[in-house]
Amino acid sequence: MTQKPNIAIAYHSGFGHTDVLAAAVAAGATEAGADVTLVRVDKIDDAQWAVLDAADAIIFGSPTYMGSASGAFHAFAESTSKRWLVRTWQDKVGAGFTNAACKAGDKHSTLAYFGTLAAQHGMNWVNLGLLPGWHKSDESENDLNRLGYFNGAAAATLADLPPEGVHKADLATAEYLGARVAQHTAVILAGRAAVGA
Repeated sequence: MTQKPNIAIAYHSGFGHTDVLAAAVAAGATEAGADVTLVRVDKIDDAQWAVLDAADAIIFGSPTYMGSASGAFHAFAESTSKRWLVRTWQDKVGAGFTNAACKAGDKHSTLAYFGTLAAQHGMNWVNLGLLPGWHKSDESENDLNRLGYFNGAAAATLADLPPEGVHKADLATAEYLGARVAQHTAVILAGRAAVGA
């Protein structure tokens, strides 16, 4: 019997837009057969640290502010150093998602930061795995990966829109990422079981 993946989503949201994306990532992972727990890193407690430590996969999420993840997410990342030292998260699956007001908005920097954080912990990064949408004249802004990011899921939400204004294509892309992480994690768990690791 295949082990059900246990996925934690460790994220920060400043104005609610990243909350909406985190819920979409969770929905995609759940639909793909994973158990999912959302962890707000600015409100993390000992029980939630235990959730992260026990997870098979951790998906990082944050808005992009001033060219990187939010200050709250950076504070969380720095607080993982004791886990880094003893390799608590070694060989977990990692992935990431972000939102910014601009279509570009330096979101790549945030996703690259997440990837580096995961690499420092010895985690295995799962990219988005989609070709870019909306990059030819016969395509539309409603395509998956409409912004053309590859290291993770990216959303662009106009700064004056409320959280419910997150673009439906970006939500669908976040769901796709969640499902992809769940599927990859299931393969890794099955492989470990097969070789007795």
